[in-house]
Amino acid sequence: MAIKVLVVDDSALVRSLLAEIIRATPDMTLVGAAPDAYVARDMVNEFTPDVITLDIEMPRMDGLAFLEKLMRARPTPVIMISTLTEAGADATLRALELGAVDFVPKPKLGISSGIREYAELIVEKIRAAAGVRVRAIAKRDKPDVAPGQKIATSGRLQSTEKIIAIGASTGGTEAIKELLMQLPAAVPGIVMTQHMPPGFTRTFAERLNKTTRLHVVEAKGGERILPGHAFLAPGGHHMIVVRSGADYVVKLSDAEPVHRHRPAVDVMMESVALAGGKNVLGVLLTGMGKDGAKGMLDIRNQGGYTFAQDEASCVVYGMPKEAVAVGGVDQTVTLDTMGAALLEKIKAMGSGNRL
Repeated sequence: MAIKVLVVDDSALVRSLLAEIIRATPDMTLVGAAPDAYVARDMVNEFTPDVITLDIEMPRMDGLAFLEKLMRARPTPVIMISTLTEAGADATLRALELGAVDFVPKPKLGISSGIREYAELIVEKIRAAAGVRVRAIAKRDKPDVAPGQKIATSGRLQSTEKIIAIGASTGGTEAIKELLMQLPAAVPGIVMTQHMPPGFTRTFAERLNKTTRLHVVEAKGGERILPGHAFLAPGGHHMIVVRSGADYVVKLSDAEPVHRHRPAVDVMMESVALAGGKNVLGVLLTGMGKDGAKGMLDIRNQGGYTFAQDEASCVVYGMPKEAVAVGGVDQTVTLDTMGAALLEKIKAMGSGNRL
């Protein structure tokens, strides 16, 4: 059965390009190309598409307003078409909160050299989205965190010896937020890689910093990894962790993409495994592809402990599935219990402070 796709974009050129890509793909059918949300609404009711590509910036009703109405009336897998700007990043992250499955940048029209790669990306994401079970997004209140309470100064969980490495891709922005909201301030330092383009990661880190008890920043390189702090790999750069005396320190790398990604989860996790050995806790969340599987196995092989998100709570059970397949997972856990599982394991590992 072909995947029924509806394209919603106010640009005739973008609609034409996306339509051409979809028509050229044997397992997909273009059911419509709407110039605005009102036409899209009628097409959704008439054709019941399996996947919708949705422009954020549209006249009359913007993509976010349409998405919110769609998710209430007829939940459907949606891929946002986003501009690579700060405003675009903020709107895209809001769209993911509202239930969008994934996003892709707007195509660079007139640059033929990148069209093939863009077509491959769009097709891959539509196929992944078609398999997603769209469900209502659980709304959680922001933790009650006073400005002076961000970083705890004591606690059984706090350790400068232990380190937590988290990797994610498709569906990962909400999964990472959900996990971090489960954690108290007094946890070991955290490093995170989420597949995102440059500019988006800073906005994502700022949102996490506002909605969790942790001090979350986009990594700049050279930072000492301390308890209560979480560092997000910046878009366009790999993040690696090295040992400097008793400290873990963040470094950035412009090495070639791995699994077509920079930052890549494998690069981060492999470095953490070498730097931290038995003191590492690896976490692999929802995502498309296999990035992170080898890194999780490296963490296990170096004596660390690894958790993978279970299939039922994943938006896309790709990366965790691959990690399980290669033997890189100690424990499979639902997303809503991942925080508790992490804290239990940290307590069982005992103290390890090197302040």
